[in-house]
Amino acid sequence: VQLQASGGGLVQAGGSLRLSCALSGRTFSGYAMGWFRQAPGKEREFVAAISTSGSSTYYADSVKGRFTISRDNAKNTVFLQMNSLKPEDTAVYFCAARVVVTTTRVNDYDYWGQGTLVTVSS
Repeated sequence: VQLQASGGGLVQAGGSLRLSCALSGRTFSGYAMGWFRQAPGKEREFVAAISTSGSSTYYADSVKGRFTISRDNAKNTVFLQMNSLKPEDTAVYFCAARVVVTTTRVNDYDYWGQGTLVTVSS
């Protein structure tokens, strides 16, 4: 399984970005997908997750109401729409995949993308 994340960049506070992550090498619909982030000097933390069908989604309290995770199984891609961005959202964002069961724990995910940097200026 290979994951390729894209869409990061520099944005002003209050702005929006859309991250994408494409999975290759396996059947995408068999994997639950998650987004995590890691700020400098901090541990990697959960941001959002989505079930294999897309019918269930989960969010960290810090992003609830501002971020939306979605997936397109026909395109083997998961998205993270980030609105109302804040400086504290600045981090490297990683997509991750695990077979079938959706969880919010970093250590439960088996496959990781390379990360994409999101910088929010104040």
